[in-house]
Amino acid sequence: MSGHAARILAQAKINLALRVFGLRPDGYHSIETVFLRLELGDDVEVRITRGEKSVRCFEMRDKRPEENLAYRAAELYAKETGWPKGFEIEIVKNIPLGGGLGGGSADAAGVLRILNTLSTTPVPYEKLLDMAAVLGSDVPFLAGDQVMAMSWGRGERMLPLKPLPPREVELFFPPFGVNTGEAYALLDADRGAYSGPGPELTTEMFRDWESAARSSVNDFEAVIRPRHPQIDALLGHGEKYGQFYRMSGSGSTVFKVAGVSTRSMLADEEIPQHALPEGTERIFTRTAWSVVPVELLD
Repeated sequence: MSGHAARILAQAKINLALRVFGLRPDGYHSIETVFLRLELGDDVEVRITRGEKSVRCFEMRDKRPEENLAYRAAELYAKETGWPKGFEIEIVKNIPLGGGLGGGSADAAGVLRILNTLSTTPVPYEKLLDMAAVLGSDVPFLAGDQVMAMSWGRGERMLPLKPLPPREVELFFPPFGVNTGEAYALLDADRGAYSGPGPELTTEMFRDWESAARSSVNDFEAVIRPRHPQIDALLGHGEKYGQFYRMSGSGSTVFKVAGVSTRSMLADEEIPQHALPEGTERIFTRTAWSVVPVELLD
C-alpha cells in the first residue's frame, strides 16, 4: 500500500428541469436538463494500493464490485492512464439509492476527482469529463467544478450557470426506487418515437428562483405519476398550493424548494401541512453554493 489516500463529500444533485428527446445512434436518449448540487452527499474515500482492488459499501454489500459505478470509475481511470495498480474504495451512503439524486453518479465522479488529485500526472479537466461521460449522463456534471449548469446531449455538453442563492430543500423518498432504464422504456412506450421540439430551455429562465420554478419541467412525471400514487400525491399537493415541488431525474425522489411559489398567492391563502404518503421519508438539506474539494488524508 502506497499510503496515498483522499476523501470527498460526493454531492447529490437535483434536476430543476429535465426534458427527454429521441434516441441517438448510440442507443442513448438526448436530454436537456438543469443540474443543481445539494449539500447532501455520500462520504467517499479512496486509498491507493499495490494491486488489490476493492469497494466497500454497506448498501451494496450483496453486489459484485463491477456493479458499483464508483469501482467502475476507478477501473476506467486506471485503464485510461495506466495508474493506479490498485485501489480501495469505501463509501458511506447518505444519498438514497434509486432516488434520482445521482447518488451512484456522485460516487463515481468523486472517485475520478480523488484519483486525479492523487495522481502525479493528472489528466486535463476536459479528459476527466470525457471519462465521466462514459459512465453516465449525470457523471460529467458531478465530476466538474460547477454548482449549477445547463446540459445537453448525454450530459457531456454543459454551460455553467450562476448558482441560485442557497435555499432549504425538503427531499421526499417513497419506499421504492425507480430504475432509470425502466423509466426511459416507459416514456418511449407511452409517446412512441419522439417528434416534439428540440432544446428550448434558456439561461434567462433560471436567473432567479421564481423564474426557475415557472420554467421547471420533468418529462418523466407523465409516466411515473400514474404508476406511483405516492409521487402523484406529493406533486399534486405542490400544484394545488402553488409550491415548487418537482421529481428529480427519473425519480423516485420528489423535492420541494422552500419559499418559492409557482403562481401568485392570495394574501389570505393558507397552505396546510400535508400528510406524507405511507412509507415516505423526508430529509432536509440545502442547495449548494460551492463544490466540495478533495481532502488529502496522508
